[in-house]
Amino acid sequence: QVQLVESGGGLVQAGGSLRLSCAASGRTFSSYAMSWFRQAPGKEREFVAGISKSGDSTYYADSVKGRFTISRDNAKNAMYLQMNKLKPEDTAVYYCAAKRDLVGTSPLYNYWGQGTQVTVSS
Repeated sequence: QVQLVESGGGLVQAGGSLRLSCAASGRTFSSYAMSWFRQAPGKEREFVAGISKSGDSTYYADSVKGRFTISRDNAKNAMYLQMNKLKPEDTAVYYCAAKRDLVGTSPLYNYWGQGTQVTVSS
């Protein structure tokens, strides 16, 4: 069992930055590929960024490539999303997700956090 808790969301103006954190329970954090998803009002949940178990490979949605950076610290059982140059279209609830196999862009993950709200004003 894995429990995930997101933090770091908030209200920012366009062009600003936020850093989201995902804290995971247990000592087998490195056994899971991790991803960030987001869901805006009236929209389907979409893949944002993913990272392999070791952290050596990362993946990004085209909409955030060059602005967002995903990372993980397996020693701390933590995963992060650095978001720069935020746009109003980035407004969504952001979710941390984990699964035991490879990173995937569809939301077929074993574990999910509760989500953290990111709101970007213009």
